[in-house]
Amino acid sequence: MNGRSTLLLLLTLGTSFAAPVPHPDSPVFYKDVLPILQQNCQTCHRAGEIGPMPLVDFDGTRKWASAIRLAVSSRRMPPWFADPHVGSFRNDRRLSDANIRTITEWIDAGAPAGNPADAPRPVDWVAGWSIGRPERVFEMPVDFDVPGSGVIPYQYAIVPTHFDHDTWVRLAEVRPGDRAHVHHAIVSVREPGSPWLRSKPAGIPFTLKRGDDSGGAPGELLAGYGPGALPELLEPGQAKLVKAGSDLVFQVHYTTNGKAGHDRSRIGLTFSAGKPRQRVLMLAAANVHFLIPPGDPDYRLDASVTLQHESSLISLLPHMHLRGKSFDFRVRFPNGETRALLAVPHYSYSWQLSYYLQDPLKLPAGTTIECTAHFDNSPGNPNNPDPMKAVRFGAQSWDEMMIGYFEVAVDLTVGMRDLLIPGTGAHTM
Repeated sequence: MNGRSTLLLLLTLGTSFAAPVPHPDSPVFYKDVLPILQQNCQTCHRAGEIGPMPLVDFDGTRKWASAIRLAVSSRRMPPWFADPHVGSFRNDRRLSDANIRTITEWIDAGAPAGNPADAPRPVDWVAGWSIGRPERVFEMPVDFDVPGSGVIPYQYAIVPTHFDHDTWVRLAEVRPGDRAHVHHAIVSVREPGSPWLRSKPAGIPFTLKRGDDSGGAPGELLAGYGPGALPELLEPGQAKLVKAGSDLVFQVHYTTNGKAGHDRSRIGLTFSAGKPRQRVLMLAAANVHFLIPPGDPDYRLDASVTLQHESSLISLLPHMHLRGKSFDFRVRFPNGETRALLAVPHYSYSWQLSYYLQDPLKLPAGTTIECTAHFDNSPGNPNNPDPMKAVRFGAQSWDEMMIGYFEVAVDLTVGMRDLLIPGTGAHTM
């Protein structure tokens, strides 16, 4: 079931709950259930966030009791798609069996309130942000007017930082100004001297047409927003570098829904309190040359990238589109040993989740990150835009992508070139 179907089901079931007589030993909301909601649900289920209903108080939660019971007992919520037998992740969003039992027993008992004095202290959420209040916010320079219909090419906007010194970013979060029309947005760093997009003006949204010369490779990805995505989760002492004089480049994918809108997406940054121990870089193993045949229910693609400098693997992010079926990450060490890192047997385009390893994995120089993806281009895929169409790599949702993003932590003197280009020394930042 995709995100939209789950939402419709939740809305249908929201008012269908009828309360039986509670047992004296049944769980109650304030003492037993509210702490679970605070820890596992309110990140999304609060005002202004992606969750379709706030779950922050008794009245607002109780009326959704039937929908909550179905969602947690079936493990549809919180969303988490990793095979539990492969890898261990510190941001594992699955509810424990004990928490599921507490919620279902509370609902089966009639969802009793209990004593409000037993409630934990409310979480001090910062409106509009999940990382807390950012220290600096950069936004697109002008609103982008989203039409009611049609296909919109990716929009770009260059925003100078005016940083007069190298800056280490501890947390970063991209927020759409118009969630209904922003499918995803990423913000990259254009370092001083980079030729990337130098022919384009700052402060004015623009598109890249086929055949345009962008002037070089895109800059390092700083942060992104996508369906169901959560903000960066770096450990203390880790940060991303924005060099003095760098620009931020917004890339935004808009989709139309029959109504016009206006968007001015933004990024909030929280800085490292001091010089970090490690620099974090986002890399990717991608396959962009493919043709998925019409009707194929299980088309396989592979991709890999070999790292030329030692590093530590900290996170994994599989990315496909509507025909995405499954995605696996593996690591192949220089001695030939292979280890499974992540298996996502039922990929969902509606939830762009990152998976942070429980413990960073040391990667010697010469280690290869390998990815395997399967696609369902058959009529049996309910999300398939057109099973009669052969599908290539492309930017729109009805095209496809096969990208295995991953983050590594490295010494502060190591840069992207050191990781990807044989023979370069650890001399550039």
